Amino acid sequence: MTRADGTKDRKPPTNANAPARTHAERDAASFAVSSGPGIKSIEGGGLHRFLVESVTDYAIFALDTSGHILSWNEGARRIKGYTADEIIGRHFSTFYPAEDLAAGKPKWELEVAVRDGRFEEEGWRIRKDGSRFWANVVIMTLRDETGTHVGFAKVTRDLTERRAAEMALRESEERFRLLVHSVKDYGIFMLDPEGRIASWNEGARRIKGYTEQEILGKHFSVFYPAEDLAAGKPKMELEVAVAVGRFEDEGWRLRKDGTRFWANVVITTLRNAAGEVIGFTKVTRDLTERRAAEEQALADARRITEAEVANKAKSQFLAAMSHELRTPLNAIGGYTDLIELGVAGLVSDQQKGYLSRIKGSQRHLLGIITDLLNYSRMEAGQATYEQVPVPLHAVVETVLPLLEPQAAAKGVVLEHGGCAEGPVARADRTKTEQIVLNLLSNAVKFTPALGKVTVTCRVADAQVRIAVTDTGPGIPADKYEAIFEPFVQLGRTLTSPHEGTGLGLAISRDMARAMGGDVLVESVVDEGSTFTLTLPRT
Repeated sequence: MTRADGTKDRKPPTNANAPARTHAERDAASFAVSSGPGIKSIEGGGLHRFLVESVTDYAIFALDTSGHILSWNEGARRIKGYTADEIIGRHFSTFYPAEDLAAGKPKWELEVAVRDGRFEEEGWRIRKDGSRFWANVVIMTLRDETGTHVGFAKVTRDLTERRAAEMALRESEERFRLLVHSVKDYGIFMLDPEGRIASWNEGARRIKGYTEQEILGKHFSVFYPAEDLAAGKPKMELEVAVAVGRFEDEGWRLRKDGTRFWANVVITTLRNAAGEVIGFTKVTRDLTERRAAEEQALADARRITEAEVANKAKSQFLAAMSHELRTPLNAIGGYTDLIELGVAGLVSDQQKGYLSRIKGSQRHLLGIITDLLNYSRMEAGQATYEQVPVPLHAVVETVLPLLEPQAAAKGVVLEHGGCAEGPVARADRTKTEQIVLNLLSNAVKFTPALGKVTVTCRVADAQVRIAVTDTGPGIPADKYEAIFEPFVQLGRTLTSPHEGTGLGLAISRDMARAMGGDVLVESVVDEGSTFTLTLPRT
């Protein structure tokens, strides 16, 4: 544009690379130019001055060429805390923290603004009360019509709240990242929309065997066995996750070394604010041990069930056979008695000997069958107990005479070692007598000729006891429990076989425990043994 004197206006130089200025920056420049001493108002400076002064969200003020403050708007007062009277004329370095002053930052910023036409940054600034705030700062160089540098326009925005929110978000994201990365029991990682692995945590490394460097960028189908790949399972899982937001499954997956593990897998779809799929999160848990435990428990339960069925069948068989066998044996005993009485004619001495052997065998078989029947009843839970007061002396006096013939025939002395009328048990009398009979029968059976078997009774606190002591060969201590096992026949000498089923002691202990007592044993090899029946005292 040519002036009246023939000279041309000189436009200030422009920076083609400088970013476009905001309205606030343009207003600040206009305001600063109109405010500078001796500088004419441009672009309607009065209007712009009014607009700039009324802005409250931005601190907009002018600096002279050395950085001293020339103007001050309402936004500057609100953000920095100074009134115009307090701050105009002071250097703008007033707003900088000590570390920036020591580094010469204010001077450097003005030099950059002069060189490039504009300076912008974010950093800490100081309010009048000494508190810090996080500021976005823009400094623009002002030039007159001749291009002469006349000052600066400075726009400051308080971003403290925004920065705090950003920092809080960043810290939250960092804590979450550290949390996810440190989880070891779950493989947690992200997939892009195509299923390629975008992140990897420590749990994923431990479970699957890949390091982060080895797996990032690979498709997640690398973890699936051949049969799943052939069936298109990885693609199907992502499709389901997209359709319903989530997919969950349990199945076999592959580790880096090719081994399989049983996994619980959850895939969750990630969407942006517009609802577009931006990826997936995938959580994998190794359930191999749990699955093995469940399978083992199922197998154990199946075996237990089969064993229970077998035991029940065995008990039913033993009970049925015992009944069936007792009937003919009772008939054998009855007819033998009739023949001995001469009902069918006179019987010779030789025949009486034969009949005695028949009756002895019949009694032996009947005892075995009775033991089997009692044992089968107890195994089947069919045994019943009538708990009543039972005087111990009455039990001993009832049982002892039954064993005297057997003891006399073998040359064993059977002694009543003392059993006063005081001790009274709370028990089933029939079963108590059966236990004592078993203990005495065993003692006589295993005691050699000229030996002795003694029965005693006593009270011990809340218990009463019947003890059967013999002078047999004794039992080693490591065999104490074995002799109470069903169908075990050790024999006191551990060398010679003895008649019986090996059920007597097992049945005796089971019955005693069912009544709240027990059968105990103490023995010294080559000296003898003592079996003690304990029962609750009334």
